[in-house]
Amino acid sequence: MGQALARRLTALEMSVAYTDRAELEGQPYAFSPDVLSLAREVDVLIVAAAGGDGTRKMVNAEVLSALGAGGILINISRGSIVDEDALVSALQGGQLGGAGLDVFAHEPKVPSALLEMDNVVLAPHAASGTRESRREMGELVLANLKAFFAGEALPTPVRLPQEEK
Repeated sequence: MGQALARRLTALEMSVAYTDRAELEGQPYAFSPDVLSLAREVDVLIVAAAGGDGTRKMVNAEVLSALGAGGILINISRGSIVDEDALVSALQGGQLGGAGLDVFAHEPKVPSALLEMDNVVLAPHAASGTRESRREMGELVLANLKAFFAGEALPTPVRLPQEEK
C-alpha cells in the first residue's frame, strides 16, 4: 500500500521518503532508518504499516514532536500504531499541526477530544471498500437474515454493551 501511495504522491510532484524494516531495492524514494528519523525530515507523515505488537504505539510523543507544530499526521493503517493519548496531547498543545485519521485505537470509539478539534479530519476506514469485500458483506447479511428467520444461531451475532456485563 505504501508503494502505491508513493507513486500517486510523486505524480502530484511531492517528494517522498519512507521507512521500513530494511531499505527496499530499486525504490527512487529517500529512505530513513526509522519512523523518528523520517518524522524529522517530512511535513506530512502518512502511516501505512501493518498493525501488531511490533508497531503498537510506534507513532508516540517523540515521533509527533519530531514531526513538529507544522506537521500533519495521516493514519490509514491501524489505530494501534498511534499513541492516541500522545496524539491528543500534541494536537491540544500545538506541538502538531493536524491529523487525518480513518482508524482509531479502540474502534468504533473515537476519543471525544479528536471530535472537537478543528485541526483534525476523521473518516470511516475505507480500506474494506473493495467489490469483493462488499459482496462478502452482503452475503453475510443474507446469511444472518436466513438464520434469524429460520430460528437458527446467527453466523455473526452482535452483543450489545449491556449484554457483555
